[in-house]
Amino acid sequence: MKHLFIINPVAGKGKALEFIPKIEKLFSSRKNDVYFIETTERPGHATELVRNYVSRDTYRVYSLGGDGTLNEVLNGLAGSDSSLAVIPTGSGNDFVKSLENYSLFDIHHTSQKEVANSTLKEDLRISLLKSLVDGEERPVDIGKVNDRYFINISSMGFDAIVVHKTNTLKKLPFVTGLLAYILGVLFTLISYGKNMVSISIDGKTMEVNTLLIAVANGKYYGGGMQPAPSADIYDGILDICLIRSVGRLRILKFFPKFIKGQHEHVKEVSLHKGREIKITSHKKVALNIDGEVSIVNGETLFQIIPGAIKIVIPKTEVRSEL
Repeated sequence: MKHLFIINPVAGKGKALEFIPKIEKLFSSRKNDVYFIETTERPGHATELVRNYVSRDTYRVYSLGGDGTLNEVLNGLAGSDSSLAVIPTGSGNDFVKSLENYSLFDIHHTSQKEVANSTLKEDLRISLLKSLVDGEERPVDIGKVNDRYFINISSMGFDAIVVHKTNTLKKLPFVTGLLAYILGVLFTLISYGKNMVSISIDGKTMEVNTLLIAVANGKYYGGGMQPAPSADIYDGILDICLIRSVGRLRILKFFPKFIKGQHEHVKEVSLHKGREIKITSHKKVALNIDGEVSIVNGETLFQIIPGAIKIVIPKTEVRSEL
């Protein structure tokens, strides 16, 4: 098998680079496997690198970074016969929470005493690497928004602006994950206004004054929040969380429920499912695609592509051997 490792050197404040010697050591004893390591140099570089490799041959492609790096790797890999493996080393690693077996390798689920143990950290990293190299592949859905693919969640409006501010806050020392997202919400509350949009879900259209719209393939974003708790990356459908425009104090009141995925019965919230969603905004609006934010205007089209790529599921037997 041929293996391609795409490493974002700045993701997670350099954590991905720590895997290079581990990769080299592992493959020194695997004579039947060929591996390549590429380090990204700029935004969009991961997509270019992956597309160049998979256009010539079939690889197991590993994304070492956060959800933004994963999205770039996905956009280089989509449409090929190559498979995708995820080694989460960024400040935001929400997609893997929707995958089987990853909790076994996540140091955030261990006790503080265990996390402080450098030997345990090393074991977990080596174990995850081995388990993916020997892991099994399974088809999963991906989404497409206009001309770009996403694997986790895409959102518009208030939420996308929050993501942009969150990404900035994560660069500060000791500010990561959910804390950065909560601070992003508080800062966004100060300036965000109303946004009237037209939404069509599988042909059924409504006009809504929105706070945010999240179109979900995976369950989690923003450090573990669940906008669409029933989202499933294997079911061939997109889940939509629509929150109508509300006052600032009201947002703060139901926000804790949103964090826990318990917002279904909040009166301003409606949850939907669909295969094709068209959103037409009457003004420029922020669009979040797997944690990367841009500004769009007019019609935005979301589609589900069932079983479009092969994802690598960690082999649990490797973890149990340590």
